[in-house]
Amino acid sequence: MDAALGALYGGGREARSPAGRSAGLGASAPSVARWLGDIRTYFPSSVVQVMQRDAIERLGLSALLLEPEMLEAVEADVHLVGTLLSLNKAMPETTRETARAVVRRVVDDLEKRLATRTRATVTGALDRSARVHRPRHRDIDWDRTIRANLKNYLPEYRTVVPERLVGYGRASQSVKKDVVLCIDQSGSMAASVVYASVFGAVLVSMRSINTRLVVFDTAVVDLTDQLDDPVDVLFGTQLGGGTDINRALAYCQSQITRPADTVVVLISDLYEGGIRDEMLKRVAAMKASGVQFVALLALSDEGAPAYDREHAAALAALGAPAFACTPDLFPEVMAAAIEKRPLPVPDMATHQ
Repeated sequence: MDAALGALYGGGREARSPAGRSAGLGASAPSVARWLGDIRTYFPSSVVQVMQRDAIERLGLSALLLEPEMLEAVEADVHLVGTLLSLNKAMPETTRETARAVVRRVVDDLEKRLATRTRATVTGALDRSARVHRPRHRDIDWDRTIRANLKNYLPEYRTVVPERLVGYGRASQSVKKDVVLCIDQSGSMAASVVYASVFGAVLVSMRSINTRLVVFDTAVVDLTDQLDDPVDVLFGTQLGGGTDINRALAYCQSQITRPADTVVVLISDLYEGGIRDEMLKRVAAMKASGVQFVALLALSDEGAPAYDREHAAALAALGAPAFACTPDLFPEVMAAAIEKRPLPVPDMATHQ
């Protein structure tokens, strides 16, 4: 354990400098392979992921991830997927299939963790948003009807007089909501791109939601036709480059046909390289037309992200607060947007 830690953290200033990248682990692939095996033997998975991430950042080991043998040895997580996607264009053909297998493993694990709760939460929101108050007998939601009429309880008869009936909607039988996920693919948004692609695949599997996924930097790419496989989506992105939020929102706006039944989710750190005033005008126009607009500074498990505070404040002034969101909270955010109720915004003290 001491040797494994020392190889990464024990090189002093030399290990931290670009000139000393090989100070701890050495330049040879066999040395790194042994080290990767050691840390997986001696440390739990969560610690292994942190050490791998530090090795990539501190010792410049990104190039070694282009070797199939290295990829097979690493502990896969969201951050490793982000690194692989950033290296996608430089990846030799011999490594590409191994990289896809690594990404597939992470994506499958995320889907297992997130899919059931997302479908249940969003389906419940769709049903509630479609509730009717003159239902047929078979469509009466008795639990909600009783709760809505408790004030009409008659003790002498031990019964509730249902003055108002609450019925189930028929959300599952037709498309009830349109959802547009608009994702900033700049390098700092890597984890958000991974999670958003997984959520996009979950949402597209629900018949009652029409889901569109758009990624952007200075260009805009619509990856909706690949949404059934989030791995294809991820390899269709190109992490890095500039940012033109206004151009991306212009495309999303052009795809909206039912504004009152549309939720647009912008996932971006809001560092705009395009036309700021036009971006804000588009958000204002979408909200005025009835679109539910959600701005997420990040969709990840990390702490408070770096973001453009001026743009975040401007969006908040338009009634679209910008906040970071963990993957576990995202289904609740979507449910609130679908039902047109206040978003479950976390404590904004860290985002002022």
